[in-house]
Amino acid sequence: MNASELRDKTPDQLRDQLVQLKKEAFNLRFQQATGQLENTARMRSVKRDAARVKTILNEKAAAAAGETE
Repeated sequence: MNASELRDKTPDQLRDQLVQLKKEAFNLRFQQATGQLENTARMRSVKRDAARVKTILNEKAAAAAGETE
């Protein structure tokens, strides 16, 4: 997932995406704790994707706040 794909989405879609990523991160942490995690690189990519979604959400919020003033 890249930033340009995320910028095309609405804030509601981004929030849903963030919830899904957080659930996946939780499941990956749980798998790691129980020794069942096979693809450790997936944890890093999920965390980065979540940060990317948060950044785009903040950009959209700042743009919306700038338009109202």
